[in-house]
Amino acid sequence: MTAVNTMTRQPRSGEAGHGEDRSRMPSRTERHERNVGEGDWIATAMGLFSVGLGVSQVLAPGRMARCIGLRDEHKNRSMMRWIGVRELVCGIGIFARRKPAGFMWARTVGDAMDLALLGAALGSRETEKDRALAATAAVAAVTALDLTGSLKLSQAQDGSASSWWDRKIHVQRSITIHRSPEEIYRFWHDFQNLPRFMSHVESVQSIGDRRSHWRAKAPMGTTVEWDAEIVEDRPGELIAWRSLPGSDVENSGSVRFVPAPGGKDTEVHVDMRFNPPGGSIGAAFGAIFSKGAQIQIGQELRSLKQIMEVGEVVVSDATIHGSFLPQRPAQPAASRS
Repeated sequence: MTAVNTMTRQPRSGEAGHGEDRSRMPSRTERHERNVGEGDWIATAMGLFSVGLGVSQVLAPGRMARCIGLRDEHKNRSMMRWIGVRELVCGIGIFARRKPAGFMWARTVGDAMDLALLGAALGSRETEKDRALAATAAVAAVTALDLTGSLKLSQAQDGSASSWWDRKIHVQRSITIHRSPEEIYRFWHDFQNLPRFMSHVESVQSIGDRRSHWRAKAPMGTTVEWDAEIVEDRPGELIAWRSLPGSDVENSGSVRFVPAPGGKDTEVHVDMRFNPPGGSIGAAFGAIFSKGAQIQIGQELRSLKQIMEVGEVVVSDATIHGSFLPQRPAQPAASRS
């Protein structure tokens, strides 16, 4: 009789047994559920934190001001109360909404404002530096949590993680200027003119072959630089450009010069897309502040209009002092002799 081999075959190296779970990439559904779970956990924690902090700031603003190194005085107590109200609104909103991503983003924006305030406080001689530095570190940690929770909740709501990591800012603005298309085109095409009405641009230098080098202001007193090339140029009608690979700021855009009805004015249409510096975090904040970009481009177009029609940018007292000032009462014209 033939002997029967009763030895059990052992799985080879790298081969899974019958009951073993094989390692695999999580599915889209699993990633979605994970984002929901992690995002909800962070939102709950930050909602409780918001309510607790807000109550403390509203009821004991002087003590909270001293905790972060500020003096217990009227202006600081008022600021603390307003911040406390903001925290309460965000905290209550997180618990009141089934999908609290919007209020989590509001918290993230608030964190950025708080970091800016603390940065300004650190430059004051009246601030207790040790406490202010400790508060800055704590707010930075909270900002990281808020941003993580905001992204996870937004990814879960959109159903796509890439839509939030890769989002660009898109700005479209237009203005009518009492000049011909050819005249405005010539002014814009001389790139050295651009810093005259673009407040965020420090300099633009032509480097030949339809290319130019840009230097612009960025948040926190920093600067960014990039090279751009003209991809379409139709005299009197259109200028289109895009940044070159390796630029600090990936951007593209166009400006069109369209004759307005009546033939005496020109409609200037600007269309820009850009990724703010800072990678995915910069893009996330860029998505929040895209409205600010719309406002800035609108202001710069109004400056262009003043230069083209008046010859210079008209600067008000409010612009100089960086605040809104009450209008001065009308004064009677001086009588002629």
